[in-house]
Amino acid sequence: DYGYKPEPIFYGDSKRYFGIELEIDGAGKDSDNADEILAIANRCDEYIYIKGDGSLDDGMELVTHPMSLDYHKNFCWNEIMKKAIYLGYRSHQTSTCGLHIHVNRSSFGDSCEEQDEVISRILYFVENHWNELLKFSRRSEYAMNRWASRYGYENYARAILDKAKKRNNGRYAAVNLMNYATIEFRVFRGTLKLNTLRKTT
Repeated sequence: DYGYKPEPIFYGDSKRYFGIELEIDGAGKDSDNADEILAIANRCDEYIYIKGDGSLDDGMELVTHPMSLDYHKNFCWNEIMKKAIYLGYRSHQTSTCGLHIHVNRSSFGDSCEEQDEVISRILYFVENHWNELLKFSRRSEYAMNRWASRYGYENYARAILDKAKKRNNGRYAAVNLMNYATIEFRVFRGTLKLNTLRKTT
């Protein structure tokens, strides 16, 4: 179910954790396919779960529990992606799939004020380097505006954060601030290539 959200399990020893949502499409919202992918990913423990997503034509969303960067680097992503391709799924070659990365807010500071200071600088970086990020995202400008819109440039980092808090982008923002415990980077197009996933995270 789209709304399924288990209690997070944290893997790795780090202050900063990354939760990845990888959308795959084209080979069915199929429980047998999901089971085959889960058998690889969750061989030793529950590392990922799979959800439906209404934005996909005929696919599903692979969601990891929070992992440190080193844990992601050593995770069996290559086997998962090969299995998805074998089953007929695509990600980059679709107009529907994204790769979303959640980062825990607590890694930006102990207080809300400290976290907001770091988040405002992240938003400033995104706005200041939008054209470069557009290329790096592998998305079209149309797709970016639809699924990961920008808040708009301001001269000061805090002004962009203030604008972000007032604007009604919903979750379809390049940096989604609507989650209580995380911020979500939504700019990236989906991928089933290991090197691209590693460059993105």
